[in-house]
Amino acid sequence: MPLTNTQYASIMRLYDDIKTANRRLQSDRYNEVTALCPDIADIDSEIIDLSVKTARARIEADSSDTNTDELTSSLKSLNERKVAALASIGKPADYLDDIFTCPYCKDSGYVDGKRCICFNKKAIDLIYKDSNLKNITADENFNTFSLSWYNNTDVDPATGLTPYINMQKVLKVCHDFVDNFDNTFSNLLFIGQTGVGKTFLSNCIARALMDSCHSIIYLTAGEFFDSFKSDDFKEFGSSKFDTSFFVECDLLIIDDLGTEKASDYNFSNLFNTINERLLRRKSIIISSNLEMPDIETRYSQRIFSRLVSAYSILRLFGDDIRCMKKLSPTKRS
Repeated sequence: MPLTNTQYASIMRLYDDIKTANRRLQSDRYNEVTALCPDIADIDSEIIDLSVKTARARIEADSSDTNTDELTSSLKSLNERKVAALASIGKPADYLDDIFTCPYCKDSGYVDGKRCICFNKKAIDLIYKDSNLKNITADENFNTFSLSWYNNTDVDPATGLTPYINMQKVLKVCHDFVDNFDNTFSNLLFIGQTGVGKTFLSNCIARALMDSCHSIIYLTAGEFFDSFKSDDFKEFGSSKFDTSFFVECDLLIIDDLGTEKASDYNFSNLFNTINERLLRRKSIIISSNLEMPDIETRYSQRIFSRLVSAYSILRLFGDDIRCMKKLSPTKRS
């Protein structure tokens, strides 16, 4: 789904706001330094006058009474005086330079006629960040996560751990994933039965990364696969999800993998997305009710191989917390 005219205009207004804020900051800095060192204003005035003369001299290069080298040398000397004046009041040489929030597009949104990475991030935020994920994560986040729903008595024969001890370990991996997100590339695969906390943990991570200004796209498996159908086949109608952003966002979350219809078309789109994000070193979180042998049977060997080799596989087990909360809404101590 391409941006609507309204959405595009909204993003461009954001750039206008950024430019206005940066110009105001630059003006405040200028007023600050000229109050501390009035000579800077005089030097700036000389620089402007000399810059005009230098430009005119270059245009009229055949003029015998103008020495462009001499003007260039004088301009360099003035800039050095300005740097020294700034240093005298404890300011860096670039303190009065133009201020840009994005160094790539200089807050225009475009680089060489193509949308800048900052434009894509704003588009992702606009379309997805204000979706229901934002409302869900208000209730489902690390601050509201409770280990009290996991019993510390029953031992899982496969791991030798109780659900409580296992979830402590899983929770640490999730916190590490968030804490090292910008420095370490990793992916997570949550597996386990319904109601053991897979979606809740995904939402915890999504909220933590949204709070640190990362772009997150969360979709159920059904939404993920239907988005490609809407892009490729008119009879499926339009989708609110733009599949091009599935490889652009900072984190892609696919929930309930395995609930979709099994088809070569679906699996091809899944593989392409997983593979492209691996190549770009962009993380994915996948949750599934399927166990690993079932995932291997259901999906192609190419998909299974990438999940095994490039994902931290976190198995969750225990009682169905959704049912427990309905029966006993108050958290157990």
